[in-house]
Amino acid sequence: MSNPTKVTRSRFEYEESGHVAYLEFETDDRGWITLLHTEVPSPIRGQGIAGVLVRTALDYARDNKFRLDVVCPLAADFLRRHPELRPPGSTLPSGG
Repeated sequence: MSNPTKVTRSRFEYEESGHVAYLEFETDDRGWITLLHTEVPSPIRGQGIAGVLVRTALDYARDNKFRLDVVCPLAADFLRRHPELRPPGSTLPSGG
């Protein structure tokens, strides 16, 4: 049986000193954005870049009226530390 839901994968990127950090996400035609994975190269870690990427994703979700599903442990941890940024109805992985 086929799944009629269209899913598109993409990512937000942040470039610093020739290194590219990114947050991968998927959107579907049912109104969800899923934050999948965040990667920040070691030479540019510790500068808050992952938080910038998560905030960018949250802004994108809000602006496009997406409901938020978080799979990425880093993004989930960020939202646990900043509950005021967590959209109503969003889902986080258990733990942490």
